[in-house]
Amino acid sequence: MTRVSRNVAVAGVALSDCGRVGDATPYALGAQAARRALADAGLDRSVVDGFASAGLGTLAPVEVAEYLGLRPTWVDSTSVGGATWEVMAAHAADAIATGHAKAVLLVYGSTARADIKAGRRTGELSFGTRGPLQFEAPYGHTLIAKYAMAARRHMIEYGTTIEQLAEVAVQARANAALNPEAMFRAPVTVDEVLAGPLIADPFTKLHCCLRSDGGAAVLLAAEEVVRDCRTAPVWVLGTGEHVSHAAMSEWPDFTVSPAAVSGRLAFARAGVRPAEIDLAEIYDAFTYMTLVTLEDLGFCAKGEGGAFVAKGRLLVRGGALPVNTDGGGLSAQHPGMRGLFLLVEAVRQLRGEAGERQVRRADATLPALAVASGTGGWFCSSGTVVLGR
Repeated sequence: MTRVSRNVAVAGVALSDCGRVGDATPYALGAQAARRALADAGLDRSVVDGFASAGLGTLAPVEVAEYLGLRPTWVDSTSVGGATWEVMAAHAADAIATGHAKAVLLVYGSTARADIKAGRRTGELSFGTRGPLQFEAPYGHTLIAKYAMAARRHMIEYGTTIEQLAEVAVQARANAALNPEAMFRAPVTVDEVLAGPLIADPFTKLHCCLRSDGGAAVLLAAEEVVRDCRTAPVWVLGTGEHVSHAAMSEWPDFTVSPAAVSGRLAFARAGVRPAEIDLAEIYDAFTYMTLVTLEDLGFCAKGEGGAFVAKGRLLVRGGALPVNTDGGGLSAQHPGMRGLFLLVEAVRQLRGEAGERQVRRADATLPALAVASGTGGWFCSSGTVVLGR
């Protein structure tokens, strides 16, 4: 096989209808997002020869590709939780760069909120009791409790306060206020976050992500395909992935996430430093995820995340490092494996298409570099992608 090496760009991105979409199926939302992403790129679906999907059906990429009328010659069904999409993007970029595909479509759709409202499913207390999880689930070690335990460890080790964690939720909501697609836009205060019902100590309700319906799609393409696109390319500069643990007892340090490895790899491969990044899209199922991921990506030293987030640094307007510019999973939308939404928002920001929430550099120019970092499970996996204009 002849090996080639070519640059890879994000050619199209889109969201489906999001929020409260009780009259659609996950397949329909994924298809809606896919059509919109292709339209965004100005390309026909015939250009797509690679496809990646997870979280839906028994044979995720096969079933979803069939629904979309695609017959790809390259597929990926990697499923590592919320980090799935950054990891898939890395795999797709490698495949395109080496000539195994020319255009790969990543598609996700979920009706998580509608399914719970209709009684088709319940909230997930745990991911099951098979394999290594059998040793933890019987003792009531719920999914949220795993995150809460990790947050408490950081508080004990480094003096991080609950008020600092609450600041993450407050600033996410402030960014969401500028996003017409966000589910919750009304401002909240630290006191309001702290006064909410306790979910898992130390998390109150607003420390936890919302649950929504929605879909997203991202089209990655080779440089020769990008020349025919209607949009300016956003280049994939570097990627990294890492898996850490399944059982909490196998996690060496609750204050270190797998982004410490995936981020280091992505930045090294991109040839850039964290200090050069203009904005970050970080998986935020809980406030602690944002804080510890910022540390592990190198935006501040280990243990300094609390002080870092407490200074308004995450805000679109006036923040030193705008984070989760759409409001994130805490305020915008969170239909399940939200990692694909991070890539969509990062691309929109780099293109200058984010409307009121558009990030600008100090000289009023558009951002040049962004990072999207997804986390899966209970800090079990991480995928990091560095993007640039």
